[in-house]
Amino acid sequence: MTYDLYIGDRTFSSWSLRGWLMLEKFNLPYQAHLVGLYGGTMAQEMADLAPAVLVPALRTPEGTVVGESLAIAETLAERHPEAGLWPQDAADRAAARWLCSAMTAGFGALRDACPMQLQHVNEGFSVSDAVQKDLDRLEVLWRHAWDSRTEDGPWLFGTYSLADAFYAPICARIVGYDLPVSDAARQYCETTINDPAFKAWRAEGLKVTYDPFPYDMGVPIKSWPVAD
Repeated sequence: MTYDLYIGDRTFSSWSLRGWLMLEKFNLPYQAHLVGLYGGTMAQEMADLAPAVLVPALRTPEGTVVGESLAIAETLAERHPEAGLWPQDAADRAAARWLCSAMTAGFGALRDACPMQLQHVNEGFSVSDAVQKDLDRLEVLWRHAWDSRTEDGPWLFGTYSLADAFYAPICARIVGYDLPVSDAARQYCETTINDPAFKAWRAEGLKVTYDPFPYDMGVPIKSWPVAD
């Protein structure tokens, strides 16, 4: 029983990263298929997945196609209750679903101004009022998770859950643009980017070179941080 997961370029496709983590982190069997997000072949390569037109898209072993990250998350959680995709505690599950929904519907200024890229860190990036408002909201939601959760651990709800998969690209943006956040948020972001699964995803992305680089912000850059 193997899922087919359709993803875009690993260095840049934040939604693809979310979809991949849902399967990789919970040891669900899958085969990843890379579509031409930047090569102009995406529509052709996804034609058999209609009406899905965006990545990630999932095909179940029975042939059912599921689009949209929240729908993929709920489908996998329903099909694999033993895998623990959502937190075990009911209140934590409710909060985790809330955070995932907030991620899907919000943080537009942050996502627009800081496209995910995993190659380097942009230094001196100018944070607009709108981006700062998103960062402030992010801190509120993360603090809510940490303060109300029933289990200790390095992740939002102690043990890794779908909420962490949904916020991994936000962590990459905070690191990749050196954005101003609290020490607790910075530590969580460092935990995320140094997780073995995230590092494996990034390593695959770095095998591809781009000329010109799609998201040149016109600021100095420095190396991506690597844990000791």
